[in-house]
Formats: sequence, C-alpha cells, structure tokens
Amino acid sequence: MAEHRSMQRGALLDAARTLLSEGGTDALTFPALAERTGLARSSVYEYFRSRAAVVEELCEVDFPVWAAEVSAAMERAATPEGQVEAYVRQQLALVGDRRHRAVVAISASELDAGAREKIRAAHGGLVAMIVEALDALGHQEPRLAAMLLQGVVDAAVRRIELGVAEEPEAITEAAVAMALRGVRG
Repeated sequence: MAEHRSMQRGALLDAARTLLSEGGTDALTFPALAERTGLARSSVYEYFRSRAAVVEELCEVDFPVWAAEVSAAMERAATPEGQVEAYVRQQLALVGDRRHRAVVAISASELDAGAREKIRAAHGGLVAMIVEALDALGHQEPRLAAMLLQGVVDAAVRRIELGVAEEPEAITEAAVAMALRGVRG
C-alpha cells in the first residue's frame, strides 16, 4: 500500500513538473493534476493540502538535484575562472530540462514563505559555491559579486525561456563572457 501511495505521489509530482514547465504556476491546479494523473480531485487533496504544498515538495526534490549538477560541473573545473564559467554554463544548459523549467517557474511565482525559504536555501548553496571561487579570484566583495553573477544567470535563463531572437548558445556565450570579464566586454 505504501509503495502504491509513493508511486501516486511521484506521478503527481511528475504531472506538476509538466504543468509548470508548460504553463508556469497558473497551470498548476488540482483539477489539472487530477486530469493528468487520472486520480479523483479528492484524491489529490489526500496527498497535498494546497498548491503551495506541491511546490514545496518539488523544491525539496528537484532543487538539490539541480544544485548537485551545477556543483559537479564546478568541481570538474581546474581553476576559479573555470568554476565561474561552469557555474554559468551548467545552469543555462539545464534550461531545457523539464525539472529545471519547473524550478524556474516556481522561482518566478508568488510563493508562500515556506517554499520561498526552501528556494532561498537551495540558491544559497549555489551562491556559496561561487563565492569561494570569486574569493579565490581575489574579488573584494565576493558575496555581492556572487549575487550579481546569479542575476546575470537568471536574466539569461529568462531570455532562453522566452525563446527570443538569439539562439540559446549565443545567450550562454554572452553570459559567460560577462561573468568572466565583467562588463569590459
């Protein structure tokens, strides 16, 4: 029985990821979850008491996986510059990943304090990794630089998500160049 419940919970989370990546948080509704999974709407409420609870669980499940992929890419880099580049590239490479799209949709949405706190903690882990690399590069204000660098990444993610004029590769290269050389270009 417990195994069945865990499978249904997994199916609900997977449906939530799809809804989020297709239509953002507005698309994540209990009727839509019920329809996607074939469960009765009342059954959905047995697993999650609210949309926020779905989002919170997705944060708990998906953010660490996503952060671990960025972390692994950084660890493969031989130099602090390489780590900065890997930090930017890996986050932008994950944009096409459904889990990542769900994470982006969640980050962009109105969330309750609990979910926001979980996101902040996960982002904090990512930012902490890059602070170390920026410190090694001799940056005077590594924490501030890390926050600004993440802002460049977030802007690039949004630009890729919008499917605007530039190719994702061009956006990635511009973001990497800006990260590595500041705005000197």
